[in-house]
Amino acid sequence: MTDNTKKIENNSKLLAWIDERFPYSETMKEHITEYYASKNFNVWYVFGVLAMVVLVIQLLTGIFLTMNYKPSSEEAFSSVEYIMRDVEWGWLIRYMHSTGASFFFIVVYLHMFRAMLYGSYKKPRELIWIIGMLIFLVLMAEAFAGYLLPWGQMSYWGAQVIISIFGAIPFFGEALVEIIRGDYSISDITLNRFFALHVIVLPLALIALIFVHIVALHEVGSNNPDGIEIKDYKNDQGIPIDGVAFHPYHTSKDLVAIIAFLMVFSLVVFFAPDMGGYFLEYANFEKANPSATPEHIAPVWYFTPYYAILRAVPDKLGGAIAMGLSVLLPLFLPWLDRSKVKSIRYRGWIYKFALTTFVISFISLGVLGVLPADGIYVSMARFFSILYFAFFLLMPYFSMIDKTKPVPDRVT
Repeated sequence: MTDNTKKIENNSKLLAWIDERFPYSETMKEHITEYYASKNFNVWYVFGVLAMVVLVIQLLTGIFLTMNYKPSSEEAFSSVEYIMRDVEWGWLIRYMHSTGASFFFIVVYLHMFRAMLYGSYKKPRELIWIIGMLIFLVLMAEAFAGYLLPWGQMSYWGAQVIISIFGAIPFFGEALVEIIRGDYSISDITLNRFFALHVIVLPLALIALIFVHIVALHEVGSNNPDGIEIKDYKNDQGIPIDGVAFHPYHTSKDLVAIIAFLMVFSLVVFFAPDMGGYFLEYANFEKANPSATPEHIAPVWYFTPYYAILRAVPDKLGGAIAMGLSVLLPLFLPWLDRSKVKSIRYRGWIYKFALTTFVISFISLGVLGVLPADGIYVSMARFFSILYFAFFLLMPYFSMIDKTKPVPDRVT
C-alpha cells in the first residue's frame, strides 16, 4: 500500500468519524458541492463573496486592535497613536481596519446595486432582501460606533451631530439622546458604550444575520442575470439543466476575484490609506477637543448621501425623517416594484432611465454631503434628494407601464 493510499484511507476514516458526530459532509453537499447556481453568473455576482472577505479582515484586524486600544476619553487617542507608532505592525493592522471599513461599504453598495439590476429582491427572494437590508442597517451602526473610537476631532464632532439628530424626535427625543450618550454630553461613558457595541453586540448581530441570509439564499436558490428560475428545468437526476455546482465552478471564479480585490486593497493600504482624507479624515489625526468645533463637520464618505438629505431639509425633525426614510425605503423594493420582469436585460427604457437617475442622484448626494451646506450646494442637495425619493415613490407606477421584452425559458 502506497503512502497516498494510506492518507486517503485515513482521511476517509476521519471524515466518517466526524460525520457520525456532526453533519459535515451533508452540509458541504447541501451548501457547496451540490448547491447548483446558474452557469451564466457575471462579474456582478462576486461582491457578496468579497463582502465576506472584508468581514474576515475586519474581524481579525479588530481583534488585534482591541489588544492595545484603551476605551477611555483620556487614553483612546494616545492608544491609537501607540498602535500606529510602537506596536509591531500596528500601523498595518490599523490601516487594514480603516481601509476595510470603506471597502466593506463599497462592495455592499455594489452588491445591493446588482440586486437592483437583476431584480434579486423579487419573488421568491423577498426575505433574502429584507435580511440583507437588516445587515446593511447593522453595518451602518457598526461603522458609526467604530467611527467614535479613535477619539479624534471629526470622530467626536461627527458623533455629536449624528446623535443630536435623535433629539428631533417629539416627546422622547432628548431622553433617547441621553440614553445613547449615557451622559448629558459625549464623554467617557459614551466611548465605553460604543466600544462595547462595536466589538461585541453588533459583530455578533452581523454574523448571525449573514448566516441567516446565506441559509435563506440557499433555500430558494440564487438569482441570475436573466432573472430565470433554473429550478424549473431539471434533468432526470433532479439537477437544474442550466446550473453548475457552486464548488468548484463558481468558487474557482470567485478566487480570481478575491485575488484581484486583495491586490487593489493592498495598493490602497500601502500607498493611500487615507485616500485623500476620505477614508481617514485629516481632522481625526487631532485629539478630540470639546471646546474647539471644526470649521466643517462631515461624516465619513459612506454616510454622506444620507447626511446631504438630512441637511437639504431646513427643519431639524423633517431632515431626520427624510434621512430615516432614505435608509428605510429600499427595504420595500419587493413591493414597490410591480414589473413582471426581474432582470434589467428585459426591462424597458423607463426603468433603465430611472435606475440611472437614481445612481447619479446617490453619487451626487455623496459628494454634496462632504461640501459645506450653503449656497448652491443646498439647492443641489434638495434637487438630488427629490430624484432619490422619486425613484422609490414612483416605482409602483413606472414599473407597471414600462414595456418589457419577452423573457426566454432558459438562461442565455
